[in-house]
Amino acid sequence: MEELDVGGVRCSEVLDVLSDFVDGDIDDAMRTRVEAHLQGCENCARFGKSFGGVVEAMRSAAAPAPLDEDLIGRLKAALNGDD
Repeated sequence: MEELDVGGVRCSEVLDVLSDFVDGDIDDAMRTRVEAHLQGCENCARFGKSFGGVVEAMRSAAAPAPLDEDLIGRLKAALNGDD
């Protein structure tokens, strides 16, 4: 794959920060540059979309199931020593 410089960012730089980009953990200036790159680089956009989808699927699968209110009440009672 040819490495492009789009939006002032090279493909390899986008790959280096893609996880932080998806998590929202990069500064605004870099976010703007990465977004510009993704709009102008079809390869990175395609990969970024796939990567983001995988991250979202993993987050959904790892999310804890909500506890029902009855179970919460019994746990609290057990922790408080209530029988």
